[in-house]
Amino acid sequence: MKKTLLRIFLCGIVVGAAVAVWGVVSFKGNAVVEGRELYVGRDVTYEALLDSLKPSIKHHLAFDLYAERLNLANSYKKGHYVVEDGMNVIEIVRMLKLGLQTPVNVTMNNVKMPAQLAGKLATQIEADSVEIVEVLTDKALAKELGFDSPLTMFSIFLPNTYEFYWTVKPREFVERMYNEYKRFWEGGRDEKRKRSGLDRVEVATLASIVYEETRKVDEMPRVAGVYMNRLQTGMPLQADPTIKYAMQDFGLRRILNRHLKTPSPYNTYINKGLPPSPICMPSIEAIDAVLNYEDHEYLFFCARPTFDGYHNFAKNYSEHLRNARAYQAELNKRNIKK
Repeated sequence: MKKTLLRIFLCGIVVGAAVAVWGVVSFKGNAVVEGRELYVGRDVTYEALLDSLKPSIKHHLAFDLYAERLNLANSYKKGHYVVEDGMNVIEIVRMLKLGLQTPVNVTMNNVKMPAQLAGKLATQIEADSVEIVEVLTDKALAKELGFDSPLTMFSIFLPNTYEFYWTVKPREFVERMYNEYKRFWEGGRDEKRKRSGLDRVEVATLASIVYEETRKVDEMPRVAGVYMNRLQTGMPLQADPTIKYAMQDFGLRRILNRHLKTPSPYNTYINKGLPPSPICMPSIEAIDAVLNYEDHEYLFFCARPTFDGYHNFAKNYSEHLRNARAYQAELNKRNIKK
């Protein structure tokens, strides 16, 4: 009888030890088979979440037990999560329960219109392009932030890569970018801006034209200087990129005389001064080029016929005509008609 009891006792110890080991390994051991990202959207059901998650982890029983204990099925949070090697079941469940998201990198550049920006953002955060464009074109929000229209509010968006939570709401996104915009200008650029006599939106507007004229950073201050000379002497800017914007035809490679008659406040051939708002999202280098525009006497510039991205500059119209004819001849030679 004593031997039987001893055997039962020893078996109990072994079983208890095995259960303890299983519990430690299953609940606190590495549960990740393969690291992965999870995007849990507003329409993702718990079953869909498990179908996406479980192939990447082990210790499924432990996961289910702990998930049930925390009522995960009814309390998981939407968001972007990273399941990394070394995480255990407890950490994974708590991450989903508490919404401990990993931020995503949101990149903005080479954008001309709010709708285009909305389309790019919709591929990087949860909100869809319709939701985003509604906020980007919200007149009340623009006024609240101190802009006269959504098109001038567009100047708050500076090309760069930013960290956001994937679930960020469009309005929260704009408010964050407005704070980034204020920090950008308050870092000494406002002081430099006084030299030009332009306000922030006007600097961004001129920078957008400079950016569309040249992508050569070393040439940007010289191009900016041409436009500053024109503004200061009352000449029309006569900037070809504004014609493309006015026509909403950004594929035009050759601006013809008939294009210059396009009726639009953005047509700088028929309207003096700057257009009403930026014609694109200018690079930071272009903004700084306007703030540090080159002092010179050039009033004209024309793309080089070598098509190297640089321009020939001229102080008078006759010299400019020679440069323009050389470039037009090369366009004809290459059969570029539009």
